[in-house]
Amino acid sequence: MSQAQLAGPDLSDSYVSLIESGKRTPTPVVARLLAERLGCTTEFLVHGIEPRQRIDTELGLRHAELELYHGDPALAVERFADIAKAAGEDNALLAAHARLGRARALEAHGRIDLAVEAYERLRREAAAHPERLADVPLTVALCRCYHRAGDVMRARDLGTTALAQADRLMLHHGEVAVDLALALAEAEVGLPYVQQVLEATGLSAPADRTPEILSLWQASVSAAEGEDSALAVQLADDALAAGRPLRITAQAARIATRWAELAGGHPDDLDRAESLAGRASEVFAALPTETANQARSLIVLSRLRLRGGDVAGAQELAGRALALTPDGPATVAASAHLLMAEIGSARPGVDVAASLTRAAELLAAAPGADSIRDPEIAGVWRRLGDMWGGAGIRERQTAAYRKALEAVGVRSTVADPVVPAVFAR
Repeated sequence: MSQAQLAGPDLSDSYVSLIESGKRTPTPVVARLLAERLGCTTEFLVHGIEPRQRIDTELGLRHAELELYHGDPALAVERFADIAKAAGEDNALLAAHARLGRARALEAHGRIDLAVEAYERLRREAAAHPERLADVPLTVALCRCYHRAGDVMRARDLGTTALAQADRLMLHHGEVAVDLALALAEAEVGLPYVQQVLEATGLSAPADRTPEILSLWQASVSAAEGEDSALAVQLADDALAAGRPLRITAQAARIATRWAELAGGHPDDLDRAESLAGRASEVFAALPTETANQARSLIVLSRLRLRGGDVAGAQELAGRALALTPDGPATVAASAHLLMAEIGSARPGVDVAASLTRAAELLAAAPGADSIRDPEIAGVWRRLGDMWGGAGIRERQTAAYRKALEAVGVRSTVADPVVPAVFAR
């Protein structure tokens, strides 16, 4: 059909040409008219996809998102990738959302290098097609990932960029705001904004709605199997909505833990830091999936008590943290053992070697300990080196410092006696 035939008596040839070239978006009335003449649905004309195919794709996106938040991030990576491939360029918007989901799933799965690559591509796509993707969440995600990868300067630059956009929008509530605040707190920039978001969000222990979420998710899957796609989408939306307050509260508790860690170095802020760490621990205790973060908050609170001279209180909190770590990340368990050693060194005649040795064993046995760069592991190795040095065991101090360098990708070739000088303040 020629442009003149498609235009008919109602439209101009030039207008149809502009629509075909993507320079004009047809109004709903024009879209229906053109669809009738082409013999297709309006949905297919506008989105390049039939209504049933579109709703099935949107349902797939929601189920993949539920897998990301409440299931297996590795499986979510595969699901998002399949959706992006199936959507292709015929439905650029859904494909872009699927690629974003894949990037978030890669990050949640710990594949930070691949997540950074994906987020960078998406940020370029957002600049070229702002109707598909928002720039601020992508900038925040990159800030977070670069910090986890050890590129602190790049993380701070990105955090500052996102902060400027958030300030312009006066954005202090919601998931984007708490994600940005946590990324800024980790990078140690924009701390006044972090405090604003923390105060606006609050810290109250939430009800655990996990059974409700999983039930709605399963009901959505069953509805989809029964060919009731509209109901399946609604149930999946209900499941995602039920999980949103929990995600925001958990992020706020992470912000509070980090804020307490930073503020604990200032004597005037010690009481507030203890309050924040304690409230964060209460929030995490109410969420079964946040055991590792509960242990982290207890470790921070214990250090604050120790700094304030309450050795007995610090030991009790450290013991609680240690009890939470058997199946948790090696860095958290090792940090708990280091804290026990630090508390022990504050008591006369206490041998801390066993705690230090156990911390070293946990770090050495961490998955990928010899093959991935992890600034968090590096930080714990460094603290272990400091503790061995304080105990006067120089050989183990040097070995720990060398491991700290290797954890950030530096394969030291200097002689062992020189290694401690690298960490000298």
